[in-house]
Amino acid sequence: MKNTIMDRIVSLQSENDFSGTVLVKESENALIDRSFGYANRAEAINNQSGTRYGIASGCKLFTAIAICKLVEEKKLSFDSKLKDCLDVKFPHFDDNVTVHHLLTHTSGVPDYFDEEVMDDFEELWIKTPMYHIRTLKDFLPLFQNEPMKNPPGEGFSYNNSGYILLGLIVEQASGLPFTDYVEEHIFKKAEMVDSGYFSFDSLPERTAWGYIDHSDGTWKTNMYSLPAKGGSDGGAYVTVTDMSLLWESLMNHQILSKEMTDRLLTAHVQVKEGSYYGYGIWINKKDETVSKYHVMGYDPGVSFHSAYYPDDSRIVVVCSNKSSGAYKIMAAIEDEWTKVTNR
Repeated sequence: MKNTIMDRIVSLQSENDFSGTVLVKESENALIDRSFGYANRAEAINNQSGTRYGIASGCKLFTAIAICKLVEEKKLSFDSKLKDCLDVKFPHFDDNVTVHHLLTHTSGVPDYFDEEVMDDFEELWIKTPMYHIRTLKDFLPLFQNEPMKNPPGEGFSYNNSGYILLGLIVEQASGLPFTDYVEEHIFKKAEMVDSGYFSFDSLPERTAWGYIDHSDGTWKTNMYSLPAKGGSDGGAYVTVTDMSLLWESLMNHQILSKEMTDRLLTAHVQVKEGSYYGYGIWINKKDETVSKYHVMGYDPGVSFHSAYYPDDSRIVVVCSNKSSGAYKIMAAIEDEWTKVTNR
């Protein structure tokens, strides 16, 4: 099976010029750990197992875990209202928006990047240059005074602003900058020694540049396409090994209690048939049984998919420093696995 999956990955890499690293683990044993392409094209530095990759929205899970830890510490609750959690005014927001609404994308607050109507992330930086976005409060002018999209609780609508607000809640409740809180209370607990929220102008060693390819064969890095530093809605960097450690630590209740982990992993809202959303995590079900927990992220120069399969404690991590490619690799791995296991 290992060879069959690897053959499929190599074939896809050749067809799509995939650039990144793929890790497949079962019961904490690595079956596949393979890298392709360059972390730095100009210097011809190869991607490797220890390369740090941006994961875009994949790190919304970290934000949700941070909120759950603060609820465990009784510093807030899932029913806490946004208006009571922050010393910030939102003149047009509904007073009934809760932490639970924000976690499940059911808050209805305006989104600074509405993926239902916008398809070019770079449009955002015309009025507000990306190099000014270094803290969570820097995002507020992008949506703070806008009207609600929907009443809270009306339905699922993916929302980046909601996770910016959750990060601000983490800061106010903990007294720490959001990124410091995650690095101290989540990454350290999971022994994710190579992960962090790094600024574009001070990236550490072994960090892959994100690349945006053009149809004429030219390319550019994503330095001027994303905020200078990521935050609670996206922008952390991980290695494939670190991401697998996050899954293991979460599922073994090393980060949160079993009760709180179960709350995080509950299918709180249905997105479509068979697909649900928990707290910062996507959930797939077959016949009412969870078949997969997964996270994903896409930005210019970033594509990321990672999943935990509870049936056999299997973990897959696919990190890429191109704008697409991770999904096809993930789908191919799942397809080959299904052929063998008949699941």
